[in-house]
Amino acid sequence: MKMQNKAKKPHVLIFPFPGQGHINPMLQFAKRLHSKGVKVTMVPTVFLSKSWFFDSSASIDLCIISDGFDEGGFEQADTPDAYLSTFWNVGPKSLAALIKKLGHTAHPVDALVYDTMLPWALDVAKQFGISSAAFFTQSCAVNSVYYHVYKGHLQLPLRGSHVSLPAMPPLHVSELPSFVAIYGLYRAWFDVLVDQFSNIDEADWVFFNHFYELEPEVVDWMSKFWNVITVGPTIPSIYLDKRLENDKDYGMNMFKPNVTACMSWLSGKPKDSVVYVSFGRVASLGIEQMEEIAWALKDRNGYFLWVVRETEKPKLPHNYVKETSHKGLVVTWCPQLEVLSHESVGSFLTHCGFNSTLEALSLGVPMLALPQWTDQCTNAKYIEDVWRIGIRARPDEKGIVRKETIIRCIMELLMEVGKKGEEIKKNSIKWKNLAKKAVDEGGKSDKNVDEFIAKLI
Repeated sequence: MKMQNKAKKPHVLIFPFPGQGHINPMLQFAKRLHSKGVKVTMVPTVFLSKSWFFDSSASIDLCIISDGFDEGGFEQADTPDAYLSTFWNVGPKSLAALIKKLGHTAHPVDALVYDTMLPWALDVAKQFGISSAAFFTQSCAVNSVYYHVYKGHLQLPLRGSHVSLPAMPPLHVSELPSFVAIYGLYRAWFDVLVDQFSNIDEADWVFFNHFYELEPEVVDWMSKFWNVITVGPTIPSIYLDKRLENDKDYGMNMFKPNVTACMSWLSGKPKDSVVYVSFGRVASLGIEQMEEIAWALKDRNGYFLWVVRETEKPKLPHNYVKETSHKGLVVTWCPQLEVLSHESVGSFLTHCGFNSTLEALSLGVPMLALPQWTDQCTNAKYIEDVWRIGIRARPDEKGIVRKETIIRCIMELLMEVGKKGEEIKKNSIKWKNLAKKAVDEGGKSDKNVDEFIAKLI
């Protein structure tokens, strides 16, 4: 039964999985709700609230819960299984205690927007009789694959080289999420991703972090089962509609970027001349692949900005940073949105994480796709063949993308050879405009958010 003393404006809890790629889009969604008069509370774990950089100017309240590893978070656990099983045991009790506590304030909770990787959060919402919205932080296509695995329509291990699913292009097995393509790989995470659908039929809404035109066929297909609405792309407003004042950054970060060094270096470079290279916060390249990228960037002798996390630096060739300093800048972290929006950046060599993909798409930057694992191979398929805003650099028989391939792809994207780069750039601008239109006043994503709020009042 819903608690009494309901506030005049609705109060929404936003509960992401405790990882940067999940927090960023859900925090941006929280800002959108707040800008429309909703009281919003983010729910990070104890460890994240103590260890991450958080911008308090976002006017979003924080209420913490425990994942069972308050001193070290995920790194404190011995294995993914240990982390997940403990979180699944401790989390529901901690979340329920928070909702109960807020129920005795002037602002009881009206709705819970939860990360689909935490399906037990929906059970907690039902316990208190509050509205619920499942929030997917990966694409519709990727989640459609997991849904078909969950329903038993896609039998694993896979047989054959291709898979055909409703409302999607035929996919080679290598273009499926790696947890499905290579059955048994990272079993704990596979179970989490498939179990997203264990109770989703009971959710009042199902949100996707992109805009309708990006995957209309899959959105329409999924809408046959659930109340699906697109609410994105959820990136800071300054890069899209500019309606949220001072919304220039996500506001909660694992790493602190060196903004001055990156932007000062970019400012002196010609338009569309820089290759920006980043593989995100998690992906770890093998030494051989790292060297192929390094030699490609050096031998091409063009400008590049390369994010190499501190843990990855030992994989660089000896004296590489010094030897390439006349053309390149290697940093441990950077303000990615500011970099992608800079006019000197002409292409993005990316691992194809969905947040990075949406950011580049929303800012009109052509992509060179080097997917590594999880959803990235499916995203790369859509980047190259569906949205046509990039090129996938193909690996050899050893699974390594060679420097010659990387150089050729960069030259195509920067329109130094052939005609493909011109088409890709044209498509990139088209999608950039559609992304802005979706979140701007009266756009489909904007209307969807308004309709969600209206149901809570």
